[in-house]
Amino acid sequence: MTTQAPQAAQAVTLPASLDEAVAALAALPAAVPVAGGTDLMTTVNSGQLRPAALVGLGRISEIRGWQYQDGHALLGAGLTLARMGRPDFAALIPALAAAARAAGPPHIRNAGTLGGNIASAAPTGDALPVLAALEATLIIAGPGGARREIPVSHLLAGVEMLRAGELIGYVRVPLLHAPQVFLKVTGRTGPGRAIASVALVLDPARRGVRCAVGAIAPMPLRPLEAEQWVAQLIDWDNNRAIVPEALAAFGEYVAAACIPDPAPAEDGTVQPLPPAVLHLRRTVAALARRALGRALS
Repeated sequence: MTTQAPQAAQAVTLPASLDEAVAALAALPAAVPVAGGTDLMTTVNSGQLRPAALVGLGRISEIRGWQYQDGHALLGAGLTLARMGRPDFAALIPALAAAARAAGPPHIRNAGTLGGNIASAAPTGDALPVLAALEATLIIAGPGGARREIPVSHLLAGVEMLRAGELIGYVRVPLLHAPQVFLKVTGRTGPGRAIASVALVLDPARRGVRCAVGAIAPMPLRPLEAEQWVAQLIDWDNNRAIVPEALAAFGEYVAAACIPDPAPAEDGTVQPLPPAVLHLRRTVAALARRALGRALS
């Protein structure tokens, strides 16, 4: 954040509704939307971005809360990380609340928003692996009151992108009413950027396990085969019991899927992973094992 206005910004618009914000972006094609500004202002202050205009989203009350809708939670993109970290939200979506509380120091959590975390798509974004594991979808607001829905994974992978004049309005998250866990490792004590993170949720209705690994790649990774394998080993009818050996094997399965061994050379030899990469793979294995253990305990 900064105490000085960006020198290159020629206009600042403060719409009161989502559709007004979309209209402002249509009227000012060079404008940049800003909510919390935790990522945007960093690029402005460093000289990487010189926006011609800003469309502030802080006054749009409709996207700063949430509501229930057909077994889902409809989360406004303007929800702050600090708000998501509170107990009432944690009772609703525990893993997302845990990720929000781990996102950084208080001043970052007070300003940063769910929609900003998604739109910036930083690999270390703590909310991203949780949203991937929950298979959340985005409701995109467009010109003329148009709304369209896309999976969050499609946006993060670049399969579907925001079009000119569009904004992330809401995030639709299924309410699974089952244990959820978010764990991460940082390079220092206390809140910080993740070196690796794991989100894991149980889906008892489908007898499934969903896992996503963050920070080690440009987008969260889903080890689908590991999910399917371990789900078959859980005794869903007997307190979700599982043998301890399966927990360790699941961690190794997830880590190997997300950080695979190098491809063999032409002569058939396989080079070992560099020590730093091997350490990262062990870290992911430990996080995945602990996350599943906590979810099943």
